[in-house]
Amino acid sequence: MPALPLTHLSEDEILFRDSVFEFADHEIRPRVREMDERASIPKELIAQLFGLGVMGVEIPEPYGGAGASFFHSVLAVEALSRVDPAVGVLVDVQNTLVVNAINRWATEEQREHVLPRLASGAVGAYALSEAGSGSDAFALAARATPTDDGFAITGRKLWITNAHEADIFIVFATVDPSAGYRGITAFLVERDLPGFRVGKKEDKLGIRASSTCELLLEDCRVPRSAVLGEVGKGYKTAIETLNEGRIGIGAQMLGLAQGALDHAVAYTKERRQFGKAVSDFQGVQFQLARAAMEIEAARLLVYNAARLRDAGVSFLQEAAMCKLFASEVAERTASLAVNLFGGYGFVKDYPVEKLYRDAKIGQIYEGTSNLQLQTIAKSLLS
Repeated sequence: MPALPLTHLSEDEILFRDSVFEFADHEIRPRVREMDERASIPKELIAQLFGLGVMGVEIPEPYGGAGASFFHSVLAVEALSRVDPAVGVLVDVQNTLVVNAINRWATEEQREHVLPRLASGAVGAYALSEAGSGSDAFALAARATPTDDGFAITGRKLWITNAHEADIFIVFATVDPSAGYRGITAFLVERDLPGFRVGKKEDKLGIRASSTCELLLEDCRVPRSAVLGEVGKGYKTAIETLNEGRIGIGAQMLGLAQGALDHAVAYTKERRQFGKAVSDFQGVQFQLARAAMEIEAARLLVYNAARLRDAGVSFLQEAAMCKLFASEVAERTASLAVNLFGGYGFVKDYPVEKLYRDAKIGQIYEGTSNLQLQTIAKSLLS
């Protein structure tokens, strides 16, 4: 596979990204089709991801993590998604949503209890979405009723990534429905708690190896120490974390697009028609050139948003832009790859069919494309 452009990376960042891609190329690529067909990621592969250090990129070293930057998380997601976006999103949710939220909002006691586990073998999941709260993220029906020593949570969550594998969940529920979004509270919920159950696993179009499940909570009792942040401030936890998560999805879609282009370039060099390689035709060359240009533009948007986040500078508009644009580029590039493979691109024996299916979710989760446009427009007009 060709090397990626540097795009203003330090030597450490280049080595990190390349080492993650090398792992993905050797350890994940041979399993991609089987994982897609079985709709699961093998436990031994998840263990390898922990061993590689990509499941705890931003977890501070005293808790067993790598102590690296958000930007390193983005590089890991990009590199993994270049081979399999389903594995990329497993790592993305762990880092940009779960670990980020805990790093920012948890008490020291919570960090000591949870972060070493997330660094060493426990998968995390982020449970916000419900049947009636998708784009309207705070129209939550899940309720957290105060008890003498904590809360009793009852509700149903949908579309929860990593739920099948996860041991630790960040669950959002409303403590005071009359307070609207100011009643929303985030909780750290353990998988083995009574009243908590992982339900139906969705049978999806793309990123099939990544689990997406419903969660069922019936009078699930959690102690007051399970509150992440402050009671009634869960909306703030959700908003700030999701803004970061959008950069992660931008990285996932960026990696997907690069992977599709890699396959298209290699195939057109090998495939011969009319006595020469398909890549010798100017019409094909121009399509590949445009795809490469769009991917590099997406990379710059993603990297810029991640750099701004690490610098502590406002990145709301940039996160929306990178997620929106990268998801569009991913779909266009994957579609182009299918076209250039011809009939082979339409069958599962070749990898681009899967990438085309995987690309669609980029315009839906972590905020739809219309929501990203709305965010950008509000920023421009404010």
